[in-house]
Amino acid sequence: MLSGRRTVALLLLVALAGGCTAAAPSPMPAPELRPSWRELTLPAPPGPAGRLVLRDATVCDGRWYVSGALADPAGVTRPVAWTSADGQTWRSLEFLGTSYYGERAVIYALGCRGDRIAMLGARSGGAHGNPRVTQWYGGPDGPLHEVIAGFQLYGGPDAVNTARLAGGPRGWAIAGNRLAGAAVWLSPDATGFAIREGLPELAGDARGETMAYDVLPVPDGWLMVGALSPADRIDRDAMAWTSPDGERWTRLPAPASPAYEQFDRVAVVAGTPHAVGLRGDRFGAWRLADGGWADAGAFGSTRPGPVAWVAGVAVADAGLLAAVSDGEMYRLWLMSPDQGWVSVATPAPLRAAGVSAAGVAGAGGRVLVIADDGSGAHVWITDLPAKHG
Repeated sequence: MLSGRRTVALLLLVALAGGCTAAAPSPMPAPELRPSWRELTLPAPPGPAGRLVLRDATVCDGRWYVSGALADPAGVTRPVAWTSADGQTWRSLEFLGTSYYGERAVIYALGCRGDRIAMLGARSGGAHGNPRVTQWYGGPDGPLHEVIAGFQLYGGPDAVNTARLAGGPRGWAIAGNRLAGAAVWLSPDATGFAIREGLPELAGDARGETMAYDVLPVPDGWLMVGALSPADRIDRDAMAWTSPDGERWTRLPAPASPAYEQFDRVAVVAGTPHAVGLRGDRFGAWRLADGGWADAGAFGSTRPGPVAWVAGVAVADAGLLAAVSDGEMYRLWLMSPDQGWVSVATPAPLRAAGVSAAGVAGAGGRVLVIADDGSGAHVWITDLPAKHG
């Protein structure tokens, strides 16, 4: 009879032998699409030449837009944007800046409604070097008019950031944050905004701090997405809010999870809002159905630490495209109706470090990608069919 110690040893040997001969297979790598990217050359806008700085891209009513700035050798910037009817032939738009920071703004966020385009720009300055936010509006062919606003509207001691803006049937909204938590700026026509901060349910309270990152018009009003940092634990939960008018907000949290989660961006896919953001050490997507959020898949992976985010989303015939930073590189992922989330080969290695940026835009079968690594910026376009693989 074997002693107890020998029995344990034999069982360990059997277990080890079994592990060597029947190891679980490694997960298959995600399938990858390899589009034929074509690099575009944006025409030089009037005025002195400079280094191209790109920050955002979008499509509205069939019109494409790309925005950013030109930086001279001393680092002084001026706002620039381009428009195109087909995503291939571009022309620059005129900016009518009237303030010191407006004339030096980097245009980092685009929103549109019908034939009106609105933009957010920023340039660090002042005694503390904080971003000085400027807001612009115009028609599809320009010019872009700077909206003169008081310093406290976007800045001041309670300022945190202004993130994204969007236009819809009920006007315009900007998602952002103040010391009190998530906040919204509202306008009927994008020619001037009024801030709403400290609103019940939208702002932070005894339950935790709130943060807003994106906003979207929906048939019933507005949908804003972001996160809640609970007061009773070190964590972050994905959070959204709905409002009929921008004044009254109702919380719409994601299903409870022990993972660190947040909604970074939101877009409508086939009539259904989809949010994309962080889900633990991966990226995740959720769809809004029957008054609540449902899982729409997880994809990719992130490096440890708060260095990953969703840089942009776009909707095309092929599905929902997301540009994400995993903490080291920008990568592209497509939510395909047939295959779920699949990786998409980028036009070139896109490093995510320092003052880098990336973004996507799409319409029909066409997709555009912008990337800026801090030393140079590029724009690529491709035709991505609805059926692939």
